[in-house]
Amino acid sequence: MGGGGGRKGVNFSKIYTFACGKSSLKNDHLEIGGPGYSRVVFCNDPDRAEAALRNYASNYVSTTKYTLPTFIPKSLFEQFRRVANIYFLLSACLSFAPFSPYSAVSSVLPLLFVIGVTMLKEAVEDWRRFEQDIEVNNRKVKVHRGDGNFEYTEWKKLKVGDVVKVEKDDFFPADLLLLSSSYEDAICYVETTNLDGETNLKLKQALEVTSSLNGESSFTQFKAVIKCEDPNANLYSFVGSMYYEDEQYPLSPLQILLRDSKLRNTDYIYGVVIFTGHDTKVIQNSTDPPSKRSKVERKMDKIVYFLFAMLVVISAIGSIFFGVWTHEDLRNGKMKRWYLRPDITTIYYDPKRAAAAALFHFLTALMLYSYFIPISLYVSIEIVKVLQSVFINRDQKMYYEEYDKPAHARTSNLNEELGQVDTVLSDKTGTLTCNSMEFLKCSVAGVAYGRGITEVERAMAKRKGSPITQEISSSETGDDDSMDTKSSVKGFNFSDERIMNGSWINQPHPDILQMFFRVLAICHTAIPEFDEGTGKVTYEAESPDEAAFVIAAREIGFEFFKRTQTSISLHELDPISGNKVERSYTLLNVIEFSSSRKRMSVIVKNEQNQILLLSKGADSVMFERLAKKGQDFEEKTREHINEYADAGLRTLVVAYRELDEEEYKNFSEELLQAKNSVSADRDEKVDEVADKIERDLILLGATAVEDKLQKGVPECIDKLAQAGIKIWVLTGDKMETAINIGFACSLLREGMEQIIITLDAPDIIQLEKQGDKDAIAKASKESVVQQINAGKSQLVSLAESTDVFALIIDGKSLAFALEEDTKDKFLEMAIGCTSVICCRSSPKQKALVTRLVKEGTGKTTLAIGDGANDVGMLQEADIGVGISGVEGMQAVMSSDVAIAQFRFLERLLLVHGHWCYRRISSMICYFFYKNIVFGFTLFLYEAYASFSGQTLYDDWYLSFYNVFFTSLPVVALGVFDQDVSARLCLQFPLLYQEGVQNVLFSWLRILSWALNGTYNAIIVFFLGSSAFRYQAFREGGEVAGRYIFGTAMYTCVVWIVNCQMALAVSYFTWIQHLFIWGSIVIWYLFLLAYGSMTPTISTGAYQILVEACGPAPSFWLVTSLIIVSALIPYVVYSSIQRKFFPMYHETIQKIRLERTYDDPEYSELVRSSSSNLNTVGFTARREAKANGKKKVQEKK
Repeated sequence: MGGGGGRKGVNFSKIYTFACGKSSLKNDHLEIGGPGYSRVVFCNDPDRAEAALRNYASNYVSTTKYTLPTFIPKSLFEQFRRVANIYFLLSACLSFAPFSPYSAVSSVLPLLFVIGVTMLKEAVEDWRRFEQDIEVNNRKVKVHRGDGNFEYTEWKKLKVGDVVKVEKDDFFPADLLLLSSSYEDAICYVETTNLDGETNLKLKQALEVTSSLNGESSFTQFKAVIKCEDPNANLYSFVGSMYYEDEQYPLSPLQILLRDSKLRNTDYIYGVVIFTGHDTKVIQNSTDPPSKRSKVERKMDKIVYFLFAMLVVISAIGSIFFGVWTHEDLRNGKMKRWYLRPDITTIYYDPKRAAAAALFHFLTALMLYSYFIPISLYVSIEIVKVLQSVFINRDQKMYYEEYDKPAHARTSNLNEELGQVDTVLSDKTGTLTCNSMEFLKCSVAGVAYGRGITEVERAMAKRKGSPITQEISSSETGDDDSMDTKSSVKGFNFSDERIMNGSWINQPHPDILQMFFRVLAICHTAIPEFDEGTGKVTYEAESPDEAAFVIAAREIGFEFFKRTQTSISLHELDPISGNKVERSYTLLNVIEFSSSRKRMSVIVKNEQNQILLLSKGADSVMFERLAKKGQDFEEKTREHINEYADAGLRTLVVAYRELDEEEYKNFSEELLQAKNSVSADRDEKVDEVADKIERDLILLGATAVEDKLQKGVPECIDKLAQAGIKIWVLTGDKMETAINIGFACSLLREGMEQIIITLDAPDIIQLEKQGDKDAIAKASKESVVQQINAGKSQLVSLAESTDVFALIIDGKSLAFALEEDTKDKFLEMAIGCTSVICCRSSPKQKALVTRLVKEGTGKTTLAIGDGANDVGMLQEADIGVGISGVEGMQAVMSSDVAIAQFRFLERLLLVHGHWCYRRISSMICYFFYKNIVFGFTLFLYEAYASFSGQTLYDDWYLSFYNVFFTSLPVVALGVFDQDVSARLCLQFPLLYQEGVQNVLFSWLRILSWALNGTYNAIIVFFLGSSAFRYQAFREGGEVAGRYIFGTAMYTCVVWIVNCQMALAVSYFTWIQHLFIWGSIVIWYLFLLAYGSMTPTISTGAYQILVEACGPAPSFWLVTSLIIVSALIPYVVYSSIQRKFFPMYHETIQKIRLERTYDDPEYSELVRSSSSNLNTVGFTARREAKANGKKKVQEKK
């Protein structure tokens, strides 16, 4: 065999009840050749003429937004989707006309600069995507090139029909049809975390007819044709047939290996390429995420539209006045505005054509007042947001060392939205919990074993004040003894000296304990892997629960170490000799777990030739299958299971029975008959056969595993709750587990009124048994509506009380609650509750609930999850946060921000969110302020000059105002400003409500900045014009000309807007000092440089600072007077407001200045005086408990 390698001997098709490798003919296969099923693959012959005619996609994958030819047109299209940029483009075009108030160059260059910077940013971002594409497309895989020779070939060169060899731990380069593997039965294990987020390994198996292709030389003569479905996005279905050696073989998803999934626990596989590149299912699923824009940015657009409207209005008003005055300029040969020479003028000032002159003036004014609209606003905000994202990405306090995962802001568009979140909708498993199961407790023969304490038990102990509190406290304080006893084995957190280290032999029922742990060691589908370096056995299991059971059995003394095609081998402790012995069990059948069966069984034969059925499953199906003689410990076991469920643990019942030869023979015959059935109810028949044998079981006990809360989850939820953020949990878990986790993480607490909406009523269950779907749907809908109305009534009746409510609803009820005619009532009730937990929620329901909250409340929603089932929820929310943990990367790839642990959400929102919201809001307000100051001085001068279209400032003054003299300080504000430190943001979480309530970007605040800008412009113009109008400016007694007056006014504007920035900044860095004072210095340096140029370039500004303004004391005196006069009202207003009407952040700033933040009493006073009623979190629980005691004492 050429290069095939040794093949492992695990023949699963002979032992699996569901015959993994046998595909049955289904109706779907009749569609082949019709619409949607037209794909033909010529295996091992990709260059065949017929294949070339089909023109299948190449395997080159591109995720870039642009290509080299499309970059310029597409990027320009993106830039000019913004109305402001279209306006500036029109202004630049009109600047070439004779009526333009300034030169074309001074108008075009700033626009080119702004557009160029934005396009450069787009190019850099797309180049990074291009580099990632190059890395993926240039990966290599072995491809058959004829005569049994396999050569390494780049992924991008693969063609449909190529036969490839993929080796262990490599990704599949395209969608493949599995032909054979290193196992004799042609099975392989696949990890699909990149596709569906699941870490559990999936079992795949080739057709038996191709399983013999077990070496490279086997493919020399291999030829086959596959006819199958066309490319589509469905990950879980596949319809096709293989025509091989004149026979037709139906194909199923069991034979399909999808691109970007990984080969695990299998040395190699051979497969044929069926879908390439953008035809693969993973790429078909990679839809573009919805375009998201923050509320601040949408409001900013409204401000721009308002300024546009204002610009048009004042242009129209000025043009009307200009037209009237122009019409009256020449009466009876007398000229009113003689300096315009209306007797010999062009059309622009011709009294005989006043209407045309007014129209041209309107166009001139539209261009002249364009400085009301900040041209650099959008590019400045983009630069600031990118830099803010860098700070988020590099925050060491959001770095998770265990996985080497920093926070990652995948889009910078929503930074400020992080500071306005009203509702957090969270997944549970893997988000609030670790999704890492640990064997913690068990009940065997009616005796409870295991001394571990769950997070839920800690929460319960604190609620009830039980004696366990002392034990919890010692463990939390890091007691050395408690730390030493904790197991370091992953998946095993069990501690009980009664059965550890072989002590189980001395227990009252050692035989039952022995059988219990044997079942755990045998009843599974895990694969052992022996690590020669460490000498330890590790396991590849299909679920974390299953791995925890096998590890627990190993740690107790029943080590599963070997699996062959027909046997399982253990190292067991022999109770008689006390030594480890090797025992082998013949594996006869595996009856797999399914969601409908809720159990798993294996049938084995031991060394004494006893045939044993070993089973484990949910208590709801296992107890009813017990034999009368097998119920000895049922009552005690039920008690323990209830205790475990209350402690937030996942439980399974373990049982067994012995089969006689005749019974097993009959079972095998019935099973074979059911498996060979080609009817539509084949699976049901197999289930019926399994159900018959899984009866009369003998109870052994129950297991309890814990999916632990992630570190810091209760503390994070408490802080978010103190910040006024509402938290909803959307989980697929059953109600009991979700409620217990709710208590553990302080979403629920003792004394909360629970509104539970469920369809577990007896009448609904009875209807479900009858199977009348219409009756079930009608009765269920009525029940849900009735429960919602009852819940609303309960909320209304207790509205005046201090009682708080929690809503808990299951998936079946949620489906009816989300219907069009009930969803508004459901949302109204849910909003009235403090906590909301949706159990048994499907991925679609998670997305629908998120949409309902987002659209129904109109407030910012944030969804957080870690798996592929959370993608819809993340994309539907205003902000999607992906947990980059153990559930794969699909949630992260669909998110806006990625973090490694739920607890980092606290810092992401309360610190970075608050800062970003404040910075962007202040930045936009300041941008409009400084442009109103500048633009309004132009308007006032226009009115002063009878709307003649003459500009007050030099062309280059106009062009550089937003680019050089005022832009850098506002960028520094957006990147560095902090109203309070990170420590105080977390110490006073209610500060976050400034963003939720949009205090810093309200219309009132925007208007106040606009009025401040208008006032500054009035002061600049009228004080300046009064000072320079009649005052001798030069030594010869001449008054100041237009250029001198314009330069003086421009100097005042530059000083005022930069000093205003200095007054508004809360946190100075050297960069801000450099940018603020440096911008003023640059203005004077520009005057020197520009004035030194030849008069043909500098025109009226020639030597204006050196010869005119600089030597004149009045220039310095007047500008100083104007600057002080403009800024005094803001200083006075701010002082009064801070002293008598301080905002919450200003109160905290006062605490910082007075250094009283370490005084707990004063800090608590500030919190309580500004706090709304806190109803969730352990702080609320503590307060509720204190209030309860106070009420009891008052009654006494």
